[in-house]
Amino acid sequence: MSEPIRIGLVSISDRASDGTYEDQGIPALQDWLGKALTSPWSAETRLIPDERALIERTLVELVDTAGCSLVLTTGGTGPAVRDVTPEATLAIGDKEMPGFGEEMRRISLNFVPTAILSRQVAVIRGKCLIINLPGQPKSIRETLEGVRDADGSVRHLGIFAAVPYCIDLVGGPYIETDDAVIKAFRPKHAIRPKQG
Repeated sequence: MSEPIRIGLVSISDRASDGTYEDQGIPALQDWLGKALTSPWSAETRLIPDERALIERTLVELVDTAGCSLVLTTGGTGPAVRDVTPEATLAIGDKEMPGFGEEMRRISLNFVPTAILSRQVAVIRGKCLIINLPGQPKSIRETLEGVRDADGSVRHLGIFAAVPYCIDLVGGPYIETDDAVIKAFRPKHAIRPKQG
């Protein structure tokens, strides 16, 4: 078996970080990844307030020191004054990956018209993909996994379908998924035999 993929999970919330309410973002991410990934993985979790400098330092630490190949953030992507996650993410990235934010908004518009107020972004830093996700557990699942019809068939594919190949392209580890949750898309030449 290959080394576990290290994934940073960052929940950005003033109220959750000060204990006003229990964080739901990190548990939702851990639960979804536990179902979606068949490759071994480990999580580096951080619960922090909406402070731009702290968000920047946390993202840099997760990539440069902790060695994460994927970092998923939740929270702080709306239009409110304290919502600064996208600015912090863009500030520490080497390359912006605008398709992720565009697609997350398109998916969320299937459910709420206020999805257009969301400002999620994604960037590459070194060999790591960093993606800002929505704040609500239901929205996290929908954007990662996609929109399903009543019979369970996928009507609108989620963004995670593109994540493993993106990580391949930047030199990160090969990630495999459970096709029943989200089928990772790779061109034929990039598909390796199943491990295990």
